[in-house]
Amino acid sequence: MRNPVILLLVLILVGCSMNQGDKIDQLFADYRPGGTPGASVMIIKDGQALDVRSYGVADIETGALVSPATNFRLASVTKQFTATAILLLVEKARLQLDDSIRQHFPMFPEFMDDITIRHLLQHTSGIEDYEPIYGDQFPEQILDRGVVDLIANTTSTYFAPGTEYRYSNSAYAILAVLVEDLSGQSFPQFLDQHIFSQLGMNETVAYRRGTNEVTNRALGYKVDLRKIEPADQSAWSAILGDGGVYSSVMDLYKWDQALYDNDLLSVEMWAQAWTPELENYGFGWRIDDYKGHRRLHHSGSTSGFRNFMQRFPNEKMTIIVLTNRAEPDVAPLAEQIADLYLN
Repeated sequence: MRNPVILLLVLILVGCSMNQGDKIDQLFADYRPGGTPGASVMIIKDGQALDVRSYGVADIETGALVSPATNFRLASVTKQFTATAILLLVEKARLQLDDSIRQHFPMFPEFMDDITIRHLLQHTSGIEDYEPIYGDQFPEQILDRGVVDLIANTTSTYFAPGTEYRYSNSAYAILAVLVEDLSGQSFPQFLDQHIFSQLGMNETVAYRRGTNEVTNRALGYKVDLRKIEPADQSAWSAILGDGGVYSSVMDLYKWDQALYDNDLLSVEMWAQAWTPELENYGFGWRIDDYKGHRRLHHSGSTSGFRNFMQRFPNEKMTIIVLTNRAEPDVAPLAEQIADLYLN
């Protein structure tokens, strides 16, 4: 029988000999084999990209490897950009957070009179989810404005606005259409002009097939017992406001750093965005406490992609994990990375 004391000492010595980079490589071992859909990881500390790691392939057919410049579909990590677009319009006095949505969408039924823009941002509107309304049968991909049309024909909400929390992709699709209606620009154009170009995020796009392209694009896959199947698109993949932005860890570094200053929005507006309400949700961000550290975070999950971005503003540390596979949830991996640095 092995001596447990000696075994413990060996484990301690092995652990001490491994640096953080080695431990991160261990965490992402499943993403490393050749020909496997991969991951891009960045740890930012005190304004510097402390560690950047890439694993696997972005495109199985071409064999293109994942790099720090690879653009992944962000899925719901997109919501922070949609929320920022709305807040930019608020600061331009184009709308107010407590406007009724029927002020901007008069085609919505009268029972939605009390639903406000704030409720949409915070997932407290009670508006129905578009997925079950749309159903499994679809002739083509639905767009954000298609979601507006669906919601205009609903006959009820899940609950009275502001009384409960229920995560709503419908709400963020509606917000994207509102950006278009108030700005006179397409949603991709607005994001590019007022956010991405402003910050030098030159390869980040709200992708709309036929109008723009994604450079260095990662395609999405489903990996099951080493069987790899394409899973890049679904019926919902053309909806932009809730999850249609593509970006890389390199461009998200620029976004992260911009959140420390007030070039895009005022201090007061950021404070509102990062104030937790029901279920610790603000405007496009979840705000909570992680092992004694204040945290802003959001996950992203869609056909063929899983992502997680978490910021610890008091420590000036951010961890970004982007992957081009449907499973698994990568939030636990990002949190294990946080444990390496916070401790």
